[in-house]
Amino acid sequence: MASVHELPAAEKELPALMNDAGSSDDTLTPQRSRSVIEHLTPQQSRAESIWPVANISFPREVLMVITVCMAQLCTQAAFMETLMLLHVIGDTFGVANPGQLAWLVAGYSLTVGTFILFSGRLGDAFGYKRMLLIGFSWFSVWSVVAGVSAYSNFVLAVFSRVLQGIGPALCLPNALAIFGAAYPPGHRKAMVFAFFGAVAPMGGVTGALVGTSFALLWWPWAMWALAIWLLILSVAGHFIIPDLPRKDHIFEGEWTWKELSDELDLPGAFTGIVALVLFNFAWNQAPIVGWGTAEVLVPLVVGLVLFGVFVLIEFRYAAKPLLPFGAVNADVAFVLGATVCGWATFGIWTLYLVQILEQIRGTPPLLTAIYFLPCVVMGGIAAVVTGKLLGPFKVKPPVVMTLALTAFTVGIIITATLPPHQIYWGQIFVSTLIMPFGMDMSFPAATLILSNAVKREHQGIGASLVNTVVNYGIALGVGFAGTVEVHVSHGDDLAGYRGALYMGVGTAGLGLGVCLIFLAREHFLSKK
Repeated sequence: MASVHELPAAEKELPALMNDAGSSDDTLTPQRSRSVIEHLTPQQSRAESIWPVANISFPREVLMVITVCMAQLCTQAAFMETLMLLHVIGDTFGVANPGQLAWLVAGYSLTVGTFILFSGRLGDAFGYKRMLLIGFSWFSVWSVVAGVSAYSNFVLAVFSRVLQGIGPALCLPNALAIFGAAYPPGHRKAMVFAFFGAVAPMGGVTGALVGTSFALLWWPWAMWALAIWLLILSVAGHFIIPDLPRKDHIFEGEWTWKELSDELDLPGAFTGIVALVLFNFAWNQAPIVGWGTAEVLVPLVVGLVLFGVFVLIEFRYAAKPLLPFGAVNADVAFVLGATVCGWATFGIWTLYLVQILEQIRGTPPLLTAIYFLPCVVMGGIAAVVTGKLLGPFKVKPPVVMTLALTAFTVGIIITATLPPHQIYWGQIFVSTLIMPFGMDMSFPAATLILSNAVKREHQGIGASLVNTVVNYGIALGVGFAGTVEVHVSHGDDLAGYRGALYMGVGTAGLGLGVCLIFLAREHFLSKK
């Protein structure tokens, strides 16, 4: 039976229900609202159907939050475990070129960031829970293949990592969309988004520790352990995650290819995905073969042309555009711009801090993973702080984003300037304390803004935008930094790594500048 505390969520629908019961007066009072709800069966109760989280027990809610957050944790775990083992994996195949090895992480982030936007639309059409479970299963299968590649060659290792990234691409937007559809706006919603962001550093460190530990036996076991865990999640999620309200759509009965194309915006999805893949491929391949080659220039030019075609399709021809342009106002554009700069910085920081530790200092992979442990603690603290700032303290998201980009900027500067053989407790330790605040303040702030900006039936699209810029930003940042590394190293690995890190200082500074300009704009408008 619905309680009085549930009434605000259904307030808009109760007057019509009272008229159906024979009342001609639409005035809503708590007493009359209670009377109407008490005449409804549990299945008929509008209050119970609006926010699914109100209809499950607290223990099940906790399990649901943990299961859904596993999408974020496993995504970052798969990124970091491979990053820590780059040279171990390379030794298996006789590959030592840093540009080639970088494809093991850049290729993964590329497909995660590229396919997320379309994955959110699939969730809107076919159900967020269903797509999350499919994502877990896909992720598991290609994690197995990534491990099996040890019996084959480096090409299969990269190929499996690229296809492995489609799993997180399916999981991430639909996991966030589940939270967006299950929770009403308010403090609890802000907190679950903050928790989702908090598991990013936790997942990274967990993946690094588990991966390097299994690598003491054989590195494929790191991939296979992840595959087993993802399989467990795909089964458990079926029973733990409640069914969510679905919009009426064409896929319940018969449908035509024209209806399918319009609903999923297949022309826009195809041109957008191919454009992003080609553009990012060019930036990540350039450090290996050089910018003057057709292998780089052709994908770059074709990618830019296709992106123009994508924009034309979305604005003029798409019946249901893949991007919710109606929700992209100045606030949303600011958040996405600042987020892509911050997470590009994160990708550069993780890649090149690991390279300095393992290649310059000679730190074993397992000890390198242990060095990142402070990120777990600080990530949890940052998540709680962010949830409080966005929730009960009602701090505006632009302020939170400015704090996040400040953390990214300070953290990358500390890393870029560290003496290569300084003790761990100097600048390395300090950077691991600061960088999680950038991650765990920017992600929930951006997600919350987008979730509240789009309709409930389009939560997948809103969540996709944030995850697209986060993961594509990581891949793009690695590509930019790799180009800088090649051009400044001249046989000096440390000089190359520093050059790449200074590239990260530039991306973080750009994001911070965007935040400060936006804050100045907000201050100016508030005085008018």
